[in-house]
Amino acid sequence: MNPRQLIITVVILVAASLGMALYAWRMQKHALTTVPAAYSGSVAPPASGSTEQATLFVADDNSGELQPQQASIPLSEDRQQRAQELVRALLNIYLDKNSSHPIAPGSDVRDAYLVDPGVAVIDMNSAFADGHRSGILVEDLTVASLVETVAQNIPGILRVKILVNGQERDTLAGHADLSILYDVPSVNQMVGPSPSPSQ
Repeated sequence: MNPRQLIITVVILVAASLGMALYAWRMQKHALTTVPAAYSGSVAPPASGSTEQATLFVADDNSGELQPQQASIPLSEDRQQRAQELVRALLNIYLDKNSSHPIAPGSDVRDAYLVDPGVAVIDMNSAFADGHRSGILVEDLTVASLVETVAQNIPGILRVKILVNGQERDTLAGHADLSILYDVPSVNQMVGPSPSPSQ
């Protein structure tokens, strides 16, 4: 390669590097301006759907157990939307300032998918996982409460998968395994007997 070709190659590489740096800077600036500030209040309930009685399985850090709690919440007829609404109602309890199992502000469910046969996929936002307290018990209680709440209120759910921002994650906050499908009967054994939800 002669000196002239070498100079041209170096100039092209420097220009490409500067262009990529500028593009990355603009994307980062755009991302920072489009991410909402941390939300510290409760998640708003859904605007539509008839109000029904549901059994939410609420984690209690003091007892280390799930406590079934009856709630009257608006629920859609659509099973996927229903799963999302149930999880959101559970998160509202955890986001309350007097919660027995507090979670990070801004925690929310992004979506829920029901995959046949009998699999529910719950997609949580990053605030839920990134801000979750680390510890075997608190993480296991959170996962078990999500699994139980969805499975006990939507017939036919046998396994539950938890995603974060649409992606699989190794753990919730260092302990609870999010890389697996949670088997509902196994979670039932872990949390002990619970009453059936009201029909």
